[in-house]
Amino acid sequence: MIQFDAREAERQAALDRYAILDTAPEQAFDDIVRLAAMLCDVPAAAISFIDRDRLWFKASVGIDQQQIARAGSVCEHAIEAPRATCVIEDLAMHREFARRRRLYGKRPRFYAGVPLLSPEGHPLGVVSVGDTVPRTLTEQQIDGLRLLARQVQHLIELRRYMLEQGRLLDERDAVARRAEHARDALQRRHDDLEYAATHDTLTGLLNRAGLARFRAHPETQRQIAESPYVLAVLDIDHFKQINDRQGHLFGDRTLAAVADAVSRSVRTTDVTARYGGEEFLVVLPNTRLDGGAEIAERIRAQVEALKLPVPVTVSVGIADGTARDTPEEVFERADQALYRAKKGGRNRVVADDTPR
Repeated sequence: MIQFDAREAERQAALDRYAILDTAPEQAFDDIVRLAAMLCDVPAAAISFIDRDRLWFKASVGIDQQQIARAGSVCEHAIEAPRATCVIEDLAMHREFARRRRLYGKRPRFYAGVPLLSPEGHPLGVVSVGDTVPRTLTEQQIDGLRLLARQVQHLIELRRYMLEQGRLLDERDAVARRAEHARDALQRRHDDLEYAATHDTLTGLLNRAGLARFRAHPETQRQIAESPYVLAVLDIDHFKQINDRQGHLFGDRTLAAVADAVSRSVRTTDVTARYGGEEFLVVLPNTRLDGGAEIAERIRAQVEALKLPVPVTVSVGIADGTARDTPEEVFERADQALYRAKKGGRNRVVADDTPR
């Protein structure tokens, strides 16, 4: 019965860190056991690791088992003195080794094993050789067996190093992914806040802050400097009466429906904004007054065709601008045109007629 005290727990934990148990055969380990058998002139050799209750062979020649019970094995005896080479010239002289692995189907008579140690000194397994007849090894053969054991230790240390590096890489990747997710979440939060700051929550159109940002953008300034544009100012007709008679909820519904009609009527390059209350602005880049009038009329018709419980119409004033005009001047002319549209009976488009 194996006694699992604190030292055994540390030894097992050290072995587990190599993650070598039950792994597939590897040429480097196979080559070492062949060299061990050739060096010692024996028919059997093995690299074994001592698990909780078993002896598992990573590589072997001349042995017809993949693993054996740990209790009573010769290798278990070998790691009891982990810094010494265990050589038993005739196992038949030692009754305590009743359970042994089979060599070519026969019980072994000779055994020599060098413990495999972790850097902390924990015995992990054994490089061993065996024969079905008693024999004696030379000092050179024993030294050679120790050298091969050191090579196995180098191999498994390299394995542990690679596993550790892989774990560190996985951790760094996980940290990088978490950082990327945090950056993405922060960017989304920033985008959401920026959108909320520059867009009207009811209609989804730009608000005054968003319109000011659009106006200050270098690309907008370049377009104004290089080509004419048209500004349309829209106002929902009799909106106060709609609110008073139908209620504010219906008023909000009307604002959203008008905003949708405006968005469906303009081009992808045009800019729409809710300027305040029931008033909307549409900026039509690279457009002359006649083209602006056509788009404004399309907006007016779309609004008039809305299927709402009460009729809804808009009045529209438009004005054109160039690099010579300030935005305030163009807005003033469009607003005056809107005033004339309302005075002229509403539900119509009126263009600025100021001499230029």
